[in-house]
Amino acid sequence: MTADEVFVFTRLAGDRVGATKMDRPEDIEPNPVTGKVYVALTNNTNRGVGSNAKADEANPRNANKHGHVLELTERWNRPESTRFAWSLFLVAGDPEDPATYFAGFPKDSVSPISCPDNVAFDEHGNLWISTDGSALGSHDGLFGVATRGDRRGELKQFLTVPNGAETCGPVIQDRRVLVAVQHPGEVDGATVDRPASAWPDGPGTYVRPAVVAVWRADGQDIGV
Repeated sequence: MTADEVFVFTRLAGDRVGATKMDRPEDIEPNPVTGKVYVALTNNTNRGVGSNAKADEANPRNANKHGHVLELTERWNRPESTRFAWSLFLVAGDPEDPATYFAGFPKDSVSPISCPDNVAFDEHGNLWISTDGSALGSHDGLFGVATRGDRRGELKQFLTVPNGAETCGPVIQDRRVLVAVQHPGEVDGATVDRPASAWPDGPGTYVRPAVVAVWRADGQDIGV
């Protein structure tokens, strides 16, 4: 392939050199505290179906409808390194499902999560995950999870978005969190006359996307 073809057909170029086929990677971000890199893999219900790629170490489930998050550690923890190791940080889904994993944290103390999409960090190194298309029968939301210490893997839901909406682009500041609430009411069968959501202004108004800010009533920092 020419350089131009690699730029335009990057996924196909990856296939040519034998790159690992991943489950719909949506975002990748470095942790500002530890330097580790996290990759959100939203889902892949076609994995293992027919002639499609089967489950492997980095993508541990066939028909992976809930997705997972990988943690990458560069050799010697140096960003200029050309080698890295990886591990499964989260395998999403209902904690009661034995196939799920939350970095080794007890699963009776975490929130269910499905379809990790965008990721961000706060100044303490906590990972924040927004979801798109939850396959648990619940609305999408924003979740926070510790990446180090005794509470590593303790994932908790922070907010929920309206019916049919996707949680996008979280920004985690010292004392507030911003999220984009994308396409609220986008569900099968919804129409202008019969909307699936009346967010944000209530019944009798047009449903609209918006950016929402959330802060703690006690004035304390987010993520403490």
